Amino acid sequence: MKLIQYKIGMALVATILLAGCTDLDTEPLGKTITEEQKKAGADVVNAGATALFSQWAKTVGDDYHSDFGYPAVMLWLDSRGTDLVAANTGYNWFRNSLTYTDISYTGVGTHMIWRTFYNQIFTANGIVASSREALEETPDADRVKFNLANALAIRAFDYFNLVQLYQFNYKGHESSPAVPLVTDENAEDVALNGAPRATVTEVYDQILSDLLEAVELLETSSTSRADKRYVDLSVAYGLLARVYLTMQDGAKAAEYAQAALNNTSASPLEIDKAKKPGFNSFDCGDWMWGIKIEETDDVVQTGICNFPSHMGSFSYGYSTAVGMWRRINIALYESIAATDVRKGWFLNQEGISEGLLEVDAQNGFYDAETGTMSSGGYMEYVYGAAPYTQVKYGPYKDEVGTSTNASDFPLMRVEEMYLILAEAQAMQGQVAEAAETLENFVMTYRDPDYSVTAATAEDLIDEIWRQRRIELWGEGFSYFDILRLGKPVDRRGAGFASGTIFNIPAGDAALIYPIPNAEIQANPMIGEEDNNPAASQPQSVG
Repeated sequence: MKLIQYKIGMALVATILLAGCTDLDTEPLGKTITEEQKKAGADVVNAGATALFSQWAKTVGDDYHSDFGYPAVMLWLDSRGTDLVAANTGYNWFRNSLTYTDISYTGVGTHMIWRTFYNQIFTANGIVASSREALEETPDADRVKFNLANALAIRAFDYFNLVQLYQFNYKGHESSPAVPLVTDENAEDVALNGAPRATVTEVYDQILSDLLEAVELLETSSTSRADKRYVDLSVAYGLLARVYLTMQDGAKAAEYAQAALNNTSASPLEIDKAKKPGFNSFDCGDWMWGIKIEETDDVVQTGICNFPSHMGSFSYGYSTAVGMWRRINIALYESIAATDVRKGWFLNQEGISEGLLEVDAQNGFYDAETGTMSSGGYMEYVYGAAPYTQVKYGPYKDEVGTSTNASDFPLMRVEEMYLILAEAQAMQGQVAEAAETLENFVMTYRDPDYSVTAATAEDLIDEIWRQRRIELWGEGFSYFDILRLGKPVDRRGAGFASGTIFNIPAGDAALIYPIPNAEIQANPMIGEEDNNPAASQPQSVG
């Protein structure tokens, strides 16, 4: 019986998984791994655990252009919020989120998000099972410990995303139904009998258990990660900081954010480096964890079914070919000080980025005296783009106009840890300490003229939220922050087109997704009556 609908649209290295688009039973992956791989410590298992984020969910067929793994999920969610503005046209493959027509349990958005994460959970469960079996035979197998830690961290990451999207905040909803818990321990039973919606508390308990075990394994493992695809100790600490912040445990969030900072070699982008479009390569010194994309990957070979195509302003794809520019909320842009380097991450009302002009002048593509742009520069390429278009994300290998969309993607940057630390301090009423943390970070790395004016913890948390909206724009945090902080989706004055200007109050049923109908049909432990309350599509207010 095929329950908890999984489609594994990825091919792991060697023979770990059978590639394809057909449904697979929820059988632990360990049963498809050879004895030789288990004994060898299975580096291919680790490769599989870290190659999950750029694959297909295969929810509605092979030709859905917004189905390309976690980066697509981030665009689905950012499109639901207030800070990523885009046109409501057929070329916008994320328009269902933009318009909130994705609130139906038959909607593409909820199916794609559900399957993307449960596909990864399915794979992680198999790696956990096989790694535990290998450790029973060889308890000191250091590489296997590292593999197990990575699989546990990825599983926790997936459940952390799911629990926030299918139920409201942890505080006040501890006993509310969230999502089914499928682990290496119960996968066979789930395949036979299905699984009910676990409570919010039960899901968070599983997340914390996985992350804390991952930390323990990484603290005792001497295996070093080959690159930033893999979870190391600093990333595990960073994930714990995120989780505790969402649970409103300021003390724990601060503890683990500081631990992440203490254990990472990453450092924030300096002001001069932040002027140039980037966020596209593992070479970025502020990255702690990311998705590695190769030119031979399917998402690249499609040409336009990938993140740079939909988001990028300097390469061939939906943004540049048909004018589907991704833009910043006008009010948020105007709140950025002129002395803040991040102002240059976006075009102004006249379609100019002073930061880009400065970079182009340094590279010989702009003459400041004559105001002349020459071909090959960043600003010349986006000249004529819509006002407020993002120019934060650079093209692959920094080649303006490239048609190769193989840019890497950040999952965690060290800047986030400073912002978590500041918010966690404010959450505990440590206003002076939080203000100092925030002010030092922004003054040092973004705006030398910045100063904190907020005098209360509440006002300071709002200011930190504004800083998060600017710093982490387009990285998939904005919608989670709206839910976490209990904010409305208020698009008034942001630059959205008529018909998509919403002011959705916090707690509205439209803000969380319904369990997909395919899951309800396949899982006897979840019926129609177990789903989230039906939501009405929001009405535009302008």
